[in-house]
Amino acid sequence: MQTIDRPMLALALRLAATVLFSVMLVLVKLTGDHGISLPETLFWRQVFPALAILAWLASRGDVNRLKTRRPWIHVRRALIGGTGMFLTLGVVRILPLAEATVLGFTSPMFAVILSALMLNERVGIWRWGAVMMGLVGVVVIAAPGATVIPPFGLAVGIGAAFMTALVTVQVRDLGRTEEPLTVVFYFSAISAPVLGIGALLTGSRHDLAGWLMIVGIGLTGLFAQIAMTSSLRYGKVASVIVVDYVQLAWATLLGWLIFDHLPPASTWVGAPIIIGASLLIVWREHTLARRRGSRAPHEDESIVEHVARPDVA
Repeated sequence: MQTIDRPMLALALRLAATVLFSVMLVLVKLTGDHGISLPETLFWRQVFPALAILAWLASRGDVNRLKTRRPWIHVRRALIGGTGMFLTLGVVRILPLAEATVLGFTSPMFAVILSALMLNERVGIWRWGAVMMGLVGVVVIAAPGATVIPPFGLAVGIGAAFMTALVTVQVRDLGRTEEPLTVVFYFSAISAPVLGIGALLTGSRHDLAGWLMIVGIGLTGLFAQIAMTSSLRYGKVASVIVVDYVQLAWATLLGWLIFDHLPPASTWVGAPIIIGASLLIVWREHTLARRRGSRAPHEDESIVEHVARPDVA
């Protein structure tokens, strides 16, 4: 995919993605309040992108772009990504929007750990220090003994962040041979039938409001992914990634307006620590990548830079 340097457009697209993702999470929370099961919600979330991509390619006569020589790698990615998506959307039903969003920002810390363990990357004091800093932020938000966040919700949120980091390793590997459209299609197409079984077992009849929320989840998720991916066509990850943290502001605002929830003091203190740790990791990764100037431009972004905005949601 050819990169065109249009930084303002890249920032605008990334900002639009944060709004769309936040609206999607609100709808996920509302479907839970409406009695719609999470497996069914996830099923429709995956069906829309698969059908939309297939229809778009068919209309252009480009279905051959979906050919792949790595089907089992796509299956593995779908299994990991599906688990991550289940946790990412599931935590929204357990925790308030702001707290669920903040815990998602711990993904870069897990990416550092995974890059050291799985990719044998050398991790220095800056990044290990940022990981420890992020963990301190999590402890502050959890507020042990104050029962601000239920332990189960905290575990699901941390699990979602870990799976986001893990799936990014898979996406980076697939990205060496597959285009983004192909990766997104197979993720949706492979996971949708599995989720369909869960939808059949747990699904129920819905009124018009329920179907509108389900359709809204599919459409906002699809367009959020398109906006997010398009932003990387017009700007570097290191330039647009900071915008991702604006999602916390949307989550806080929507959580207050729709669910009448404002984060407690522990979240206001812990969130800047986690965000600061994430940005420190991204800055350090980008600095190291620039020092390795001999690498090709499209490879000049690290796994950690890509993990801040997961595509598992």
